[in-house]
Amino acid sequence: MNQTSIQHMVIFNLKHEQGSAAAEQFLNDGERLLTSIPVVKAFSVFKQVSVKNDYDYGFSMVFDSQEDYETYNAHPVHVDFVENRWIPEVDRFLEIDFKKR
Repeated sequence: MNQTSIQHMVIFNLKHEQGSAAAEQFLNDGERLLTSIPVVKAFSVFKQVSVKNDYDYGFSMVFDSQEDYETYNAHPVHVDFVENRWIPEVDRFLEIDFKKR
């Protein structure tokens, strides 16, 4: 990751029971769909193991530039995922974007 790169992370809870087939399907579909967007780099899916916060899952990805990040946000696959999966299935979330200092 260089100084123009953006580390985009979102931690979230699903409306589905943690570890359920529906939750696993959401995580798998999210990875499959979002990694199909060419500007997405270093995509990872995480399951929370700490008792220090009450979020269950996380997605993390890197964009080479602000332009790539904006391309991702406007990409039809991302827009469709947000509208048809994220909004109906995510209970709550926290989004964080970092650049190296």
